[in-house]
Amino acid sequence: MNIAIAQIKPFKGAISANIEKHIKCIEIAVSLNSNAIFFPELSLTGYEPELAKDLATHQNDNRFDQLQEISTLKNITIGVGVPTKTENGIQISMIVFRPNQDRFSYSKQQLHEDELPYFENGNKQLIIEVENQKIIPAICYESLQTQHAEKASKLGGEIYLASVAKSQNGVEKGFKHYPEVAEKYAIPVLMANCIGECDNFVSVGFSSVWTKEGKLAGQLDNKNEGIIVFNTVTEEITKQMIPTQSNMFEHQR
Repeated sequence: MNIAIAQIKPFKGAISANIEKHIKCIEIAVSLNSNAIFFPELSLTGYEPELAKDLATHQNDNRFDQLQEISTLKNITIGVGVPTKTENGIQISMIVFRPNQDRFSYSKQQLHEDELPYFENGNKQLIIEVENQKIIPAICYESLQTQHAEKASKLGGEIYLASVAKSQNGVEKGFKHYPEVAEKYAIPVLMANCIGECDNFVSVGFSSVWTKEGKLAGQLDNKNEGIIVFNTVTEEITKQMIPTQSNMFEHQR
């Protein structure tokens, strides 16, 4: 299977503009023969907790229909980040679009203390099956908690997918934790981070992939939007950078 992660600089609070940005990334992933693509935490709004109440929506929002259509037409699974409404509050969620299937959502189960004034915890782990492989999503803070990865392994997870919005400090913690998870549970770990200003910090990118042996297979920089595609059989990666100040693409392999 070819699984892609996207590193983007979201437009603050602009869902429609971010959908267009997502579509461009999906088109690139399709051109690189990807079976799935996943985006950073709250990728459709940017990581902006103070705006979440006004931006929160639901998985069947008709603005997302285009993503579902592309998923079906191009035969690609898509995971995007957005705040979602519940009966009692708002959750940090990943909406998953699958070809010819109903969309569903995974909501962050373990929140950082700074998020508690704005969000409530999800209560169930989601398994995303693509090409008969089980992908376990983890959203930012919880992806650094050992019990989350342990549970993922017990559920039969074959790929650990961290969708994050991390500062330099958070990325440094990830660089220590994620390869340990990969090696301990013998599963590839993919971290999709954003770049640019988020809430009260700057997200620094460095989206990365580690093999099941815990070795760094590929990484993006801290300045450009881009995509990494990881082949789960050969462990080879393909990178395509998207310079933020240019419409030109640089293809690397």
